[in-house]
Amino acid sequence: MDKVIIARDLKLSYNDSELIINGISFHIDAGSFVFITGASGSGKSTLLKSMYGALKPASGSLVVGGVELASINSKKLNLLRKHMGIVFQDYKLVKEWTIEKNIMLPLLINGYAKNVAQQQVDKLLKHVRLNHQVGKYPLELSGGEQQRVAMARALAHNPILILADEPTGNLDEYSSGLIWGLLEGANKQLKSTVIVVTHHIPKNLSVNYRHLHLDHGGIREID
Repeated sequence: MDKVIIARDLKLSYNDSELIINGISFHIDAGSFVFITGASGSGKSTLLKSMYGALKPASGSLVVGGVELASINSKKLNLLRKHMGIVFQDYKLVKEWTIEKNIMLPLLINGYAKNVAQQQVDKLLKHVRLNHQVGKYPLELSGGEQQRVAMARALAHNPILILADEPTGNLDEYSSGLIWGLLEGANKQLKSTVIVVTHHIPKNLSVNYRHLHLDHGGIREID
């Protein structure tokens, strides 16, 4: 099976004096569903940031989609991100845009014709149970609804890799259930690799998953 992510002796830091991730090695197979857990401050979000190139390795190697992120240039990084869907903890929606335009953004970046992009947006809004909110702006929605918009945006272009940072951390039960269902569906139907940073792994998931745990700068697999 192809490996979509390979880390070798990976070290991550926001400054020279303190390593948050201290020399970890692991790999993630294409098409797998992976949870990354750990205490607050253990480096979960830091590791996820490195996977989409927002934080370069302090040392070691991090290969994502066959590309070494330790030495990637901005042009190649932008190309790589076209194959990713990213779900942020704070949504990162453009508040001046309607929810349709927010979802459409990755489709237009990936070169979809506008009419095709619109059809995909309409389909996704039904999928996340928000078709009744067409024309609304993010700040007119609840937190759970905003995260569902962010989820639809992440899935819009059928990404190979989905990275989600605490996607249900502050959500109501209904929105949480929808988000987990969408992530499972992307993994099973689109064969997307899904990596989720979370404090709590939900029960009753219908996918087989791996569990990686960060602790004191290291990483271990939990069966």
